[in-house]
Amino acid sequence: MKTVKDLLKNKTKEVWSIQPKAAVFDALKLMAEKTVGCLMVKDEAGKIAGIISERDYARKVILQGRTSRETRVEEIMTPAAEMFTVKPDTSVDDCMVLITGKRIRHLPVFDGDTFAGLVSIGDVVKSMLLERDVLIEQLSDYIAGKYT
Repeated sequence: MKTVKDLLKNKTKEVWSIQPKAAVFDALKLMAEKTVGCLMVKDEAGKIAGIISERDYARKVILQGRTSRETRVEEIMTPAAEMFTVKPDTSVDDCMVLITGKRIRHLPVFDGDTFAGLVSIGDVVKSMLLERDVLIEQLSDYIAGKYT
C-alpha cells in the first residue's frame, strides 16, 4: 500500500509560502504565478503558521465583500492548530478518506514537528488510479493465462 512518503518522492521539493502579514492579493498573485491552489503560511522565523487556499479567498474575502489588497493573509488563513495534517507513513487511502470527509484539497505533511511537504487531492487521486491500473493489468494477465 502506498504512503504519503511515496507520493512525496515523485513531487518537487518546492512548496510555496507567504508570510501572515502579506496582503491576500499578493498570495493570489503568487498562486497564479506558480499555478498552485494553496500556499503554506510561514512566520518570520520560518515556522508554519497556517495554510491559505483559493477556497479561503472565495469564502472569506469575495463572499464577505472584502478586498484582497486590504485583507491580510492571517485574517483568512487556516491556522496551524486547525489544519488537517498527515504523516509520511499515512496511507494514500487514509488521505482520501480525510480529503473527502473534511472536504479539503491539500494536506500538509509533518514528520514530527518538521514540515515535510504538501499533498494535494490530485496527488492522491493520481496515485489511486495508477494503483488501480496495475491491478487491472495483473488481473487481465491472470485471466489470459500468462501466469501458469
